[in-house]
Amino acid sequence: MISFRLNGKPQDVDVTGDTPVLWVLRDTLGLTGTKYGCGIAVCGACTVHLDGAAVRSCVTPASAVAGRQVTTIEGLSERGDHPVQRAWTDIDVPQCGYCQSGQIMSAAALLARKPSPTDTDIDDGMSGNICRCGTYQRIRAAIHRAAALKKGGA
Repeated sequence: MISFRLNGKPQDVDVTGDTPVLWVLRDTLGLTGTKYGCGIAVCGACTVHLDGAAVRSCVTPASAVAGRQVTTIEGLSERGDHPVQRAWTDIDVPQCGYCQSGQIMSAAALLARKPSPTDTDIDDGMSGNICRCGTYQRIRAAIHRAAALKKGGA
């Protein structure tokens, strides 16, 4: 049994320690907002927060989250009103949308580390997230928008 906090609530799962967190979330717990993309931690679709840091859940073993806090896209905000989520809507970022939960989770972790990121900060911080539709300019604009919203901007 592995115990951890998931989206702020205690969670126990009966899985082997080497089970990827992605499959614990999707198959064991039924949280499908975190997506499977590549399975080798290069696309970012499976990004979740582990104690606030962005990690790739497809290669993170369940044993690594024992006693820790995992946040998924479902737990980022109860009403979908996290500044990054609001900015994503304001800028109309998604095209197909498949990668977007990973993009949003990476952007939220970036803004937690750097509240006023430059374009270079954003490019560096988001470089591990691939968008097959190429919405990178809108993603960058949305991160700047989210930074302004976090500071109380309209």
